[in-house]
Amino acid sequence: MWPSPEQPDLGSFLVPLTRELEALGHEVEVSSISQRGGSRSKYFRLVRESRAAARRFKPDVVFAHFLFPSGAAGALAARVSGAPLVVMAHGQDVANLGRIPGVTAATRWVLGRSSAVIANSRWLAGRLTERIPSAETKIEIADCGVDLEAFSPRPAAEARQALGWDGDGPAFLCVGSLIERKNVERLADAFGALGRGRLAFVGDGPERSKLEGQSGVTLVGRVPQQDVPQWVAACDVLCQPSMTEPFGQATLEALAMERSVVATEVGGPPEFVTPEAGVLVDPKDTDALVSALERAAELPSPNPAAREAARAHDVKEMAARMSAVLERAARG
Repeated sequence: MWPSPEQPDLGSFLVPLTRELEALGHEVEVSSISQRGGSRSKYFRLVRESRAAARRFKPDVVFAHFLFPSGAAGALAARVSGAPLVVMAHGQDVANLGRIPGVTAATRWVLGRSSAVIANSRWLAGRLTERIPSAETKIEIADCGVDLEAFSPRPAAEARQALGWDGDGPAFLCVGSLIERKNVERLADAFGALGRGRLAFVGDGPERSKLEGQSGVTLVGRVPQQDVPQWVAACDVLCQPSMTEPFGQATLEALAMERSVVATEVGGPPEFVTPEAGVLVDPKDTDALVSALERAAELPSPNPAAREAARAHDVKEMAARMSAVLERAARG
């Protein structure tokens, strides 16, 4: 995953991490796919390009994001170069274990060839070791962090005027793919039951048709990563009540901008959303979600406690943590 002109938001969370690894003095060569969906041929292309890059670049360590199939491409690149492999679990790669035939065996093969495994939350690490217990001794916890400069607080009124998103009552925002796991239909229903304010969805996906035409709801579509902070600045509350959320990148970015959040209690958000910064909710309970929207809207806006909660996940700190894992692997 990596952004492109056609897919400006795809894998955008990896760009600041790559930049910070370079700032620490490392040389980084990126092999990626910037394509949603499609056939298996794109993964064969990733394998081919990764192996070619490994021969040319001669890395000290191969760092693969997503356990499978990207981890398999990384393992084959590591074999070509003789370098050790570090893989990172992000969420869907772990969810696929036991769900898609052959994925568990392939992932076990990748983990067996890895020097270390990074999981973006303790919750995700637990799900992985439930499926593949042998991974436990290799796991380190680090997320992709948040760029505290790019996601710094800014006035809501100016952002709303620039976006043409003015109105009465609290401004709610959801950033992410419009898919069933993100629970966007239930969020829209809860917002409708609340009966005040406005709600914008930044992102796109198959659930879009279920949101069209709802009163007070704005469908923005996908935007480049550099435009996301403007939308976050314009809101009072960022909503990510996913059915499961292995980490919750959009939630963390909103906290960094002093915006309160409504986040799922299933996954990583309980590890960084404090009571002063937002409200955790059972994603299957519409009534509880209505209440969560109400309670989050009553928190301060801007909310300095939210920014404080995000500081522990500064991308510079996370990059340094990952760098230490990579350096240990490179030393053997």
